[in-house]
Amino acid sequence: RIAAGGEGALKAITRSVDEKTKRLRKQIVVDDIRKLNGFFQMSAADGGRRVVIVDDADLMNPNAANALLKMLEEPPARAIMLLISHRPSGLLPTIRSRCRTLRLGTLTPDDMAQALGQSEVDIQGDPAALAALSGGSVGGALSLSLMGGLAMYGELVALLDTMPRLDRARALKLAEAAAARGAEEKLSLLFTLVDLLMLRLARTGALGRPPETAAAQNEAAVLTRLSPTPAQGRVWAETAQDIGTRARHGMAVNLDPAALVLDTLFKMGDAAPR
Repeated sequence: RIAAGGEGALKAITRSVDEKTKRLRKQIVVDDIRKLNGFFQMSAADGGRRVVIVDDADLMNPNAANALLKMLEEPPARAIMLLISHRPSGLLPTIRSRCRTLRLGTLTPDDMAQALGQSEVDIQGDPAALAALSGGSVGGALSLSLMGGLAMYGELVALLDTMPRLDRARALKLAEAAAARGAEEKLSLLFTLVDLLMLRLARTGALGRPPETAAAQNEAAVLTRLSPTPAQGRVWAETAQDIGTRARHGMAVNLDPAALVLDTLFKMGDAAPR
């Protein structure tokens, strides 16, 4: 019944089709979340539980996230809500605090290479690097490959290597590319990679060593230089949270993408040790 979409006790919330454009939305909108009101008002079959899967919660826009938060504050009886998140740090802190975290294991580089080989997609880039950046997600690795994510991440690492004296000309070039017409998906990918880069910086400082698998040329040396201590790792973690909040707000109110990218890079430069 689940496979056929006929299980009345299960509701999956994903990106919906925009009735005006007839295309799949890029975000989960508030109307998608409001569909749950009718679902929870229905009696569960056989007196059992009702299950909601939000896939994925990272794609909720601010209004959708706030609507879901209200449901989490007063959860329906005998209901289980599963929020799939590939980037939990990007969720509202109030949502995270009301959920139990279940961390799933990731694929090894060898498993990733095998899975990518079975995808029948022409993979661009090192499978080990794709596995490191995608967190072991095959879908994430495919997206990175198809959208040039490894090259974009390599450019971010190269810019990071110029900090604390940021190469402004190079930063402007990256910002203008992300702000080009029709580049909305690449802009979103860029901020995802920025968040991931700062996470790797924070972990390097906390653990005293860079990640085992480098995802870009010279990455290990750059991470070690800019995050040499646990204290500096905390600085990067706090900066990541601040930048993530500013980026989400900026995209929600349609700020100039180039200015948003430059502001992000300047913030990273400010966080770099002198």
